[in-house]
Amino acid sequence: MASRHLRKGEQTHAAILDAALTMASREGLEGLTIGSLADTMHMSKSGVFAHFGSREDLQIAVVKLYHEQFEQEIFHPAMKEPRGLPRLRVLFAGWVRRVTLEIASGCIYISGAVEYDDRPGAVREQLASMVRTWQGSLRRCVRQAIDEGHLRADTDPDQMVFEMYGLVLALHHDARFIERPGSVQHAQTGFERLIESYRNPAVMLSTTAAVPLKTTQKTV
Repeated sequence: MASRHLRKGEQTHAAILDAALTMASREGLEGLTIGSLADTMHMSKSGVFAHFGSREDLQIAVVKLYHEQFEQEIFHPAMKEPRGLPRLRVLFAGWVRRVTLEIASGCIYISGAVEYDDRPGAVREQLASMVRTWQGSLRRCVRQAIDEGHLRADTDPDQMVFEMYGLVLALHHDARFIERPGSVQHAQTGFERLIESYRNPAVMLSTTAAVPLKTTQKTV
């Protein structure tokens, strides 16, 4: 009986967290409240509090869940690819695909940065930590591409990741805010130019083709 009750509690916890993530993607982390979440779940506020002791705890749990899903969808599949440019290409393609799917809702990383760029506290620290983790993964892939000889030895991983991040931020801005057609292609073209600017000319690779973006969403 206790085990069954625990499983039910875990299922309820997961359902609340999923609903909270959906709400935060649409309204922002600051728009997430215990009261609105309780209404969505047809629960009492005390019932939600039983799973999350505070609004801040709930927001942090949402950031962690978003990061887990982000890694499952983008990072882990890319790790199956060969080290170097093949892996880096798949990482970027997955990242772009994720952004296109979030056009109607919003990216927690990007919207969270706007909400918490000047707001100190535990939520900001958790969000910043997750973003640093993702950027660290990108830097490792760039270093591996240098080690494999795919990119020039003088390539600066920090600079390259900065430029990759800039492409994704521009994609999110143009596709979501001003709804500019062709934004995905602009991001992909920008990435190819970035690769070419750092490519090791002494090595001929079968890594020149861009990873196609498969999406059922409208053209963005």
